[in-house]
Amino acid sequence: MASFSKGIKGWGISVLVLAVFITGCSSNSGAAEEQAQSPVTENTTAGSGNSSESSQEAETRVVQDEFGDVTIPVHPQRIAGIYVEDYLKALDITPVVQWYNPMWGVQEYLDLDVPQFDNTGSIEALLQYDPDLIIVDGGVDMEQYEMYSKVAPTYRLPEDILQDSNQILTTIADVVGKPDKGKEVVAAYEAKIADAKAKLQEAVGGETVAVVRLNISDNTLALFGIKNRFTGFIYSELGLTPHPLVSKMEEYQEILSEEAVPELDADHIIVFPSNGDWSSPENKEALKVLDSKLWKSLPAVKSNQVYKMERSYWQSGAITANSMKMDDLLEKMTP
Repeated sequence: MASFSKGIKGWGISVLVLAVFITGCSSNSGAAEEQAQSPVTENTTAGSGNSSESSQEAETRVVQDEFGDVTIPVHPQRIAGIYVEDYLKALDITPVVQWYNPMWGVQEYLDLDVPQFDNTGSIEALLQYDPDLIIVDGGVDMEQYEMYSKVAPTYRLPEDILQDSNQILTTIADVVGKPDKGKEVVAAYEAKIADAKAKLQEAVGGETVAVVRLNISDNTLALFGIKNRFTGFIYSELGLTPHPLVSKMEEYQEILSEEAVPELDADHIIVFPSNGDWSSPENKEALKVLDSKLWKSLPAVKSNQVYKMERSYWQSGAITANSMKMDDLLEKMTP
């Protein structure tokens, strides 16, 4: 009996949705054609043009993401941005949750006062936060995408934009209905890059730079390459000169053997821990790597040009994180 009642209810809703769809198509065909010109939007389905907030929240449109077409709200109100909270904050949007990993923690630099979502646990846990739109990045494959889609309409960022924070920002801005805000943020970001690049060029010129991460789990050093999503922008956009070991790398990162450490004779070295911070008790053993004779023999160490950075935003390639990295570099490397 219960299933029969649900079937009748579902049939009635389907008829109502069809009626709204037909009305919207006849009254807003011009608006639909205009929205179809958006680089993200492929099609639009809207309500009858009612300007009330409830009517706006009910409007939907069809956009194309990495895996195909998806119907999303035109005016999303409760957004979950798994791995992309940085971009939402840049757009003045507070997500309903912040992703959390038991091994890595959260991105503290965002200073978000929202519930944490354990991305290693059940995706169904998101249901309690009632998102009306979920945005995910390249860390989500097709299988996970389908699971997120059962919770709420899910947009997966296209693979071909994942190396460009500007493109990610403008795409997300379009998806959430804030294209003008996106343009404003990108313009400010590009202006900051230009300013930082000029100041860094004047201060360090062609002196070489390397970025290494101290891996707490196994007490190793990982050298980050020029293609690394977290730190590659300091070379490609800020114009810093990568050390030869860095510029030759095809991989995003490589573990430095003890034999290779003396080869890291960069003029400047940026380093941060993989977990916690520099004062975390659990990092005490790993920090001994930086007290070794091999490390202390490096030119950057001897010239006091090793810069200890905060890991949470140095392990993010998003737009807010990159802006904070610029602040760090200007503080540490310019007079």
